[in-house]
Amino acid sequence: MFGWGSGAETEAATPERGPLGVSLGGGIEVDTLSLQAAMAGTEPAMPVPTGGMMIVAAYGEARLDASTVLSRYYDSDNTILQVMSASGAPGDELLDVSIYRPWDSVVPASANEWARWRGPNGLIGQPSYDADGILFHRFWGEGAARADLVEFVEDVDDGASRRAIHQSCMLYARPLGQGREMLLLNIERDIDARAAAQGSSIEFMIGYGLMPADIRRL
Repeated sequence: MFGWGSGAETEAATPERGPLGVSLGGGIEVDTLSLQAAMAGTEPAMPVPTGGMMIVAAYGEARLDASTVLSRYYDSDNTILQVMSASGAPGDELLDVSIYRPWDSVVPASANEWARWRGPNGLIGQPSYDADGILFHRFWGEGAARADLVEFVEDVDDGASRRAIHQSCMLYARPLGQGREMLLLNIERDIDARAAAQGSSIEFMIGYGLMPADIRRL
């Protein structure tokens, strides 16, 4: 997806990043026991994360609105630990915590193919999305009409380079066991690379909500 974990070395001392205050190369303990219990006996789209220590290979940040900053901690396998806070500063209260992993990727080859995904009647933004027989319902936006995608620019730093990635996305979800499985459809465009205006790829990510107490800086 984003291509971290290429072996690039980071500086010996890097600043603390985001509300968890974790430097690149630092660790985060992720406890998924409650999540696994909630999903017991179900058939998730991907195996439920086993948790354990996550080594941060890159950090991304985007301001969503005046009171919410999205912070993302990436490991070398592109697992994303996503947290929401008011300012993104170390020590900020965690308003929302979730974990996502790549599931699939599509690279439309023509304007017609892009229109099929994100045009006025495109697949992304419709009230539901059928992912190879797994039906997810739109989590953002109400009503039977197609909803506008959520757009933001995420600034991502892996210690060797910094990238500004424009993202247009829509979140879907389905009840599963005692919890919820989420499907994030994300159109990515690397601004610095001057990618095509409509996007460079469509990423499919499966995610689950966590409690703030489930994660801990090491």
